Amino acid sequence: MNSFSHIRAAFVFACISAGLLGLTGRVAWLQTMGRQKIIARAERQQHRTEILTARRGCIYDANGYLMAGTVQTRALFADPKFMQDQYQLEGRSLLKLDEDVEKLAKLIDRDPFELSQLLGERYESRFIRLADNLDESTVKAINSLDIPGIGTNPVNQRFYPMGSIASHILGGMRKDGVGLEGLEVKFEDELKGRDGYKRTLKDARRREIAVAAEDYLPPLHGEHLVLTIDANIQLIAEQELAATCAQFRAPRGEVLVLDPQTGAILAMANWPSFNPQNIEDSTQDIRRNRVLVDPYEPGSTIKPFIVGPALYWGLTRPAEVLHTGGSSYKSSLRAKRVTDVHGYDALSVWDVLVKSSNIGMTILGERLGAVKVRSALGLFNFGHPTGIELPGEDPGLLRPAARWSNSDVVSSVQGYSIMVTPMQLARAFCVYANGGRLVQPHLIKGILDDGGNCIDRPLAAARSDRPILNPEAAMTVRRILCDVPVRGTGTKAFSRTWNIFGKTGTAHISQAGGYAEKYHSSFICGAPFENPRIVVAMVIHEPDRKLAHFGGTVSAPGGGRIVERTLSYLQVPASPELPPPPPSIGTVLHNFNPDIYHQLRTRKSPS
Repeated sequence: MNSFSHIRAAFVFACISAGLLGLTGRVAWLQTMGRQKIIARAERQQHRTEILTARRGCIYDANGYLMAGTVQTRALFADPKFMQDQYQLEGRSLLKLDEDVEKLAKLIDRDPFELSQLLGERYESRFIRLADNLDESTVKAINSLDIPGIGTNPVNQRFYPMGSIASHILGGMRKDGVGLEGLEVKFEDELKGRDGYKRTLKDARRREIAVAAEDYLPPLHGEHLVLTIDANIQLIAEQELAATCAQFRAPRGEVLVLDPQTGAILAMANWPSFNPQNIEDSTQDIRRNRVLVDPYEPGSTIKPFIVGPALYWGLTRPAEVLHTGGSSYKSSLRAKRVTDVHGYDALSVWDVLVKSSNIGMTILGERLGAVKVRSALGLFNFGHPTGIELPGEDPGLLRPAARWSNSDVVSSVQGYSIMVTPMQLARAFCVYANGGRLVQPHLIKGILDDGGNCIDRPLAAARSDRPILNPEAAMTVRRILCDVPVRGTGTKAFSRTWNIFGKTGTAHISQAGGYAEKYHSSFICGAPFENPRIVVAMVIHEPDRKLAHFGGTVSAPGGGRIVERTLSYLQVPASPELPPPPPSIGTVLHNFNPDIYHQLRTRKSPS
């Protein structure tokens, strides 16, 4: 009997053909579309690409003291899926896994149950960050546990060894390691560097076997900034600013110390301050660098910047006597009368600055007119940012003369209708300290090269260093301002060691509908007169009126102490005795007596 069946044979042949066709299709897929996927999977299993994080550049003060640095710590991570696979592959029990997790939890100060629960809930995950900022001893202890799927990554941690010192200059960092304020954000590109990478061949336990040369790109670490800031002078400035604000119950204040010859910033401080190490504990308002970003009406500290150009243009002279007519004056330019705290029948232009006479300045403003007053202020570049290497600088306010009314002339010569920042004011005062030059304020001294040498680097803003007054006019104003601490409005800033020249200012704070009974109290000064080394600007906002509000009482003492402490630190020789005003001037000064003047300069009681 023939048992052969064509149907069965056909079925078997069809099955074999289908199988062969399927295998052919599979091979074709593996050789074409599936090839890249398989290679990629093998790459993931056999290789690992590790980002080599660049170390953020450091920031140093002018003496080489570290103000902001970066340390490298380790962060702990886990691969739960690999961990469980390896325990099963190596025949380890889940009980052993629990024991190892408990030991790990103790090392990183975490609850063992919570850690086990986390790894269990995310058992399919390939990466879980477990701890940050681990020291070397902890890392060694973790490695000794030999737990598969547990590893560490290098992490850069920013730190500020001086705490809150210069916080508004340095700024701070966001949690993702990007600059948030100050120099940290302004020089983000220079400081952050460029990350590298390393692609390594791994064994079954993910241990490194080899690294090919083409699979390694070292990181390019960030550049190191060297500042003009002197940390010791910065500390002096911050201490005196905080003490002044506390003494007069002021909610905020600023201080600035410059080298008037070069424009180098030696100190810049705001109060209240913050610690950039804990920047999340501060508010955006506290982090505002008001030295640059909050313009205000300066009051009488603007007066030297009108008198100086007037002398330069020959429109007045120090010995010219202005008939001020007492404590009240009716100007032809506005209806409201101009008043002085102390009334004088007549004052020389010299004493208009020394006694800070609003009436005398108004008479001078009437003579100059809007165009000349606006031109005088424009010489000092008010109304324009200085170009300092920090973000957010405000240009202030100085409107074109065409938009001035007659009343604006009277207001501007008293320090109203114009808004300046402490930075602009200090820069302008440097003109009188250096013989008539408008310098470029700057914070960056240079960049450290690989050998640790500081090399100059061009600023983003072109530096300006140009004469705007002749040396004679600058020296005349400087000498006049020497009388302010001797017999003028700034006697509380007098120094027995150095000849200080300065100007006080007291300005009402504007509000909707007028001016409040709150004040900006300021003092700007330089020293020593013979060879000025520093310029100091101190501005205190809203001191308690029950205590004091005049700039000569509130800001002048603190400004004077900064001068004395800074010059002492810099080991500047004591000043020679300041000669009295020449006889041609002395005869027109208010109640001037050469003998009493000598006693005042030496702070001896008149006999």
